[in-house]
Amino acid sequence: MPARLIPLRRPAQLSVVEGRFVPEGVPLDAVDAAWERVRAAVPRAHDGPMLHVLGTSRNGHGGVTVHCVASSYRFHAVAREGLDTGMRPIGVKAVTFAPGGRVLVARRSAHTLNYPGRWEFAPAGTLEPGVVPGEMILRELREETGWSAQAPPVPRALMFDPVARSWEVVFALDAVPPAVPVESWECDRVQAVEPHAWPGELSDAAVQMMPVLEAELRARGR
Repeated sequence: MPARLIPLRRPAQLSVVEGRFVPEGVPLDAVDAAWERVRAAVPRAHDGPMLHVLGTSRNGHGGVTVHCVASSYRFHAVAREGLDTGMRPIGVKAVTFAPGGRVLVARRSAHTLNYPGRWEFAPAGTLEPGVVPGEMILRELREETGWSAQAPPVPRALMFDPVARSWEVVFALDAVPPAVPVESWECDRVQAVEPHAWPGELSDAAVQMMPVLEAELRARGR
Protein backbone atom coordinates (compact mmCIF):
# COMPACT_ATOMS: atom_id res chain seq x y z
CA MET A 1 0.00 0.00 0.00
CA PRO A 2 1.38 3.45 -0.88
CA ALA A 3 1.79 6.28 1.61
CA ARG A 4 -1.47 7.95 2.62
CA LEU A 5 -2.37 10.95 4.78
CA ILE A 6 -6.05 11.48 5.56
CA PRO A 7 -6.85 14.80 7.31
CA LEU A 8 -9.13 14.49 10.35
CA ARG A 9 -11.67 16.95 11.69
CA ARG A 10 -12.87 14.49 14.32
CA PRO A 11 -11.06 11.82 16.33
CA ALA A 12 -10.46 8.51 14.58
CA GLN A 13 -12.77 5.79 15.90
CA LEU A 14 -11.57 2.23 16.51
CA SER A 15 -13.89 -0.68 15.79
CA VAL A 16 -12.36 -3.89 17.20
CA VAL A 17 -13.96 -7.14 16.05
CA GLU A 18 -13.74 -10.50 17.80
CA GLY A 19 -11.13 -12.99 16.75
CA ARG A 20 -7.40 -12.93 16.18
CA PHE A 21 -5.22 -12.22 13.18
CA VAL A 22 -2.84 -15.10 12.42
CA PRO A 23 -1.13 -14.88 9.04
CA GLU A 24 -2.17 -17.32 6.36
CA GLY A 25 0.24 -18.66 3.79
CA VAL A 26 3.23 -17.97 6.03
CA PRO A 27 4.62 -20.96 7.97
CA LEU A 28 4.61 -20.23 11.69
CA ASP A 29 7.98 -21.91 12.10
CA ALA A 30 9.38 -19.36 9.64
CA VAL A 31 7.82 -16.60 11.76
CA ASP A 32 9.39 -18.06 14.91
CA ALA A 33 12.83 -18.27 13.30
CA ALA A 34 12.59 -14.69 12.00
CA TRP A 35 11.40 -13.51 15.41
CA GLU A 36 14.49 -14.95 17.07
CA ARG A 37 16.66 -13.02 14.61
CA VAL A 38 14.73 -9.85 15.42
CA ARG A 39 15.30 -10.38 19.14
CA ALA A 40 19.02 -10.84 18.55
CA ALA A 41 19.17 -7.51 16.71
CA VAL A 42 16.68 -5.65 18.94
CA PRO A 43 17.12 -7.10 22.46
CA ARG A 44 14.28 -5.01 23.92
CA ALA A 45 11.75 -6.40 21.42
CA HIS A 46 8.79 -7.89 23.28
CA ASP A 47 6.05 -10.07 21.78
CA GLY A 48 3.02 -8.38 23.27
CA PRO A 49 -0.56 -7.88 22.06
CA MET A 50 -1.21 -5.49 19.19
CA LEU A 51 -4.07 -4.51 16.92
CA HIS A 52 -4.06 -5.41 13.24
CA VAL A 53 -5.88 -3.01 10.89
CA LEU A 54 -8.39 -4.76 8.67
CA GLY A 55 -9.33 -1.56 6.85
CA THR A 56 -10.55 2.00 7.21
CA SER A 57 -13.76 3.76 6.27
CA ARG A 58 -14.81 7.40 6.35
CA ASN A 59 -17.66 7.97 8.79
CA GLY A 60 -18.69 11.45 7.70
CA HIS A 61 -17.94 14.98 8.89
CA GLY A 62 -14.18 14.51 8.67
CA GLY A 63 -13.93 11.30 10.68
CA VAL A 64 -12.52 7.83 9.96
CA THR A 65 -13.30 4.46 11.49
CA VAL A 66 -10.36 2.06 11.77
CA HIS A 67 -11.46 -1.58 11.78
CA CYS A 68 -9.12 -3.78 13.84
CA VAL A 69 -8.63 -7.24 15.29
CA ALA A 70 -6.24 -8.49 17.97
CA SER A 71 -2.86 -9.94 16.99
CA SER A 72 0.75 -10.23 18.20
CA TYR A 73 3.78 -7.99 17.82
CA ARG A 74 5.99 -10.71 16.34
CA PHE A 75 3.85 -10.88 13.21
CA HIS A 76 4.74 -7.24 12.57
CA ALA A 77 8.34 -7.29 13.75
CA VAL A 78 9.48 -10.06 11.42
CA ALA A 79 9.12 -7.67 8.48
CA ARG A 80 12.59 -6.50 9.56
CA GLU A 81 13.83 -9.92 8.41
CA GLY A 82 12.05 -9.66 5.06
CA LEU A 83 9.02 -11.72 6.12
CA ASP A 84 5.79 -9.83 5.41
CA THR A 85 2.95 -11.59 7.21
CA GLY A 86 0.37 -9.00 6.20
CA MET A 87 0.28 -7.57 9.73
CA ARG A 88 -0.57 -3.85 9.67
CA PRO A 89 -0.59 -2.42 13.23
CA ILE A 90 -1.93 0.94 14.32
CA GLY A 91 0.19 3.43 16.22
CA VAL A 92 0.20 7.05 17.34
CA LYS A 93 2.44 9.98 16.46
CA ALA A 94 2.42 13.69 17.24
CA VAL A 95 3.74 17.02 16.09
CA THR A 96 4.59 18.48 19.49
CA PHE A 97 5.19 22.20 20.01
CA ALA A 98 7.50 23.39 22.75
CA PRO A 99 7.50 26.88 24.31
CA GLY A 100 8.57 29.52 21.81
CA GLY A 101 7.14 27.64 18.84
CA ARG A 102 9.90 25.05 18.63
CA VAL A 103 9.13 21.48 17.58
CA LEU A 104 10.04 18.36 19.57
CA VAL A 105 12.09 15.77 17.67
CA ALA A 106 13.90 12.60 18.70
CA ARG A 107 16.60 10.45 17.13
CA ARG A 108 15.76 6.77 17.02
CA SER A 109 18.35 4.59 18.73
CA ALA A 110 20.35 2.00 16.82
CA HIS A 111 18.38 -0.84 18.42
CA THR A 112 14.89 0.16 17.34
CA LEU A 113 12.84 -1.78 14.82
CA ASN A 114 12.16 1.05 12.37
CA TYR A 115 14.22 4.07 11.29
CA PRO A 116 17.29 3.50 13.49
CA GLY A 117 19.48 6.61 13.60
CA ARG A 118 16.85 8.80 11.92
CA TRP A 119 15.02 11.76 13.40
CA GLU A 120 11.26 11.75 13.94
CA PHE A 121 8.65 13.99 15.44
CA ALA A 122 8.19 12.97 19.07
CA PRO A 123 6.50 11.16 20.60
CA ALA A 124 5.44 8.03 18.72
CA GLY A 125 4.41 4.52 19.67
CA THR A 126 2.26 1.50 18.95
CA LEU A 127 -1.32 1.49 20.14
CA GLU A 128 -2.08 -1.16 22.74
CA PRO A 129 -5.41 -3.00 22.78
CA GLY A 130 -7.89 -1.43 25.16
CA VAL A 131 -6.19 2.00 25.08
CA VAL A 132 -7.64 4.86 23.03
CA PRO A 133 -5.24 6.81 20.77
CA GLY A 134 -5.44 10.06 22.75
CA GLU A 135 -4.43 8.31 25.97
CA MET A 136 -1.65 6.41 24.21
CA ILE A 137 0.03 9.49 22.77
CA LEU A 138 0.10 11.12 26.22
CA ARG A 139 1.65 7.99 27.72
CA GLU A 140 4.28 7.95 24.97
CA LEU A 141 5.00 11.63 25.59
CA ARG A 142 5.75 10.91 29.26
CA GLU A 143 7.69 7.69 28.74
CA GLU A 144 9.64 8.62 25.62
CA THR A 145 10.48 12.26 26.38
CA GLY A 146 9.43 13.09 29.96
CA TRP A 147 7.60 16.16 28.64
CA SER A 148 4.15 17.18 29.94
CA ALA A 149 1.18 18.07 27.76
CA GLN A 150 -0.35 21.50 28.31
CA ALA A 151 -3.69 20.65 26.69
CA PRO A 152 -5.47 17.55 25.35
CA PRO A 153 -3.99 16.15 22.12
CA VAL A 154 -5.83 17.16 18.95
CA PRO A 155 -6.18 14.52 16.20
CA ARG A 156 -5.09 15.91 12.84
CA ALA A 157 -4.63 12.97 10.46
CA LEU A 158 -4.64 9.24 9.88
CA MET A 159 -1.70 8.06 7.82
CA PHE A 160 -0.27 4.84 6.42
CA ASP A 161 3.51 4.52 6.63
CA PRO A 162 4.63 2.07 3.90
CA VAL A 163 8.13 1.74 5.38
CA ALA A 164 6.97 0.63 8.84
CA ARG A 165 3.85 -0.97 7.31
CA SER A 166 1.70 0.69 9.94
CA TRP A 167 -1.29 2.98 10.28
CA GLU A 168 -0.77 6.01 12.53
CA VAL A 169 -3.15 8.46 14.22
CA VAL A 170 -1.33 11.81 14.09
CA PHE A 171 -1.95 14.41 16.80
CA ALA A 172 -0.92 18.00 17.48
CA LEU A 173 0.36 18.66 21.00
CA ASP A 174 1.67 21.50 23.13
CA ALA A 175 4.09 20.45 25.87
CA VAL A 176 6.75 21.64 28.29
CA PRO A 177 10.05 19.94 29.14
CA PRO A 178 10.76 18.02 32.34
CA ALA A 179 12.93 19.37 35.14
CA VAL A 180 15.17 16.32 34.74
CA PRO A 181 15.76 14.70 31.31
CA VAL A 182 14.28 11.23 30.84
CA GLU A 183 16.28 8.39 29.30
CA SER A 184 14.53 6.15 26.77
CA TRP A 185 16.00 3.12 25.02
CA GLU A 186 14.00 3.99 21.90
CA CYS A 187 15.49 7.50 21.53
CA ASP A 188 19.10 8.44 22.18
CA ARG A 189 18.47 12.18 21.74
CA VAL A 190 15.42 14.38 22.28
CA GLN A 191 15.46 18.10 21.58
CA ALA A 192 13.26 21.03 20.64
CA VAL A 193 14.27 22.82 17.44
CA GLU A 194 13.03 25.59 15.21
CA PRO A 195 10.71 24.27 12.49
CA HIS A 196 12.76 22.96 9.54
CA ALA A 197 16.06 23.35 11.42
CA TRP A 198 16.30 19.58 11.73
CA PRO A 199 19.41 18.25 13.47
CA GLY A 200 19.80 15.30 11.10
CA GLU A 201 18.16 13.12 8.47
CA LEU A 202 14.42 12.75 8.98
CA SER A 203 12.60 9.45 8.75
CA ASP A 204 10.22 8.88 5.86
CA ALA A 205 7.36 9.02 8.38
CA ALA A 206 8.43 12.49 9.54
CA VAL A 207 8.55 13.71 5.94
CA GLN A 208 5.10 12.25 5.41
CA MET A 209 3.84 14.27 8.40
CA MET A 210 5.03 17.61 7.02
CA PRO A 211 1.53 18.69 5.88
CA VAL A 212 0.38 18.40 9.51
CA LEU A 213 3.31 20.54 10.66
CA GLU A 214 2.71 23.16 7.97
CA ALA A 215 -1.01 23.39 8.80
CA GLU A 216 -0.18 23.85 12.49
CA LEU A 217 2.36 26.56 11.68
CA ARG A 218 -0.18 28.44 9.58
CA ALA A 219 -2.80 28.17 12.33
CA ARG A 220 -0.28 29.59 14.80
CA GLY A 221 0.59 32.48 12.51
CA ARG A 222 4.11 31.27 11.75
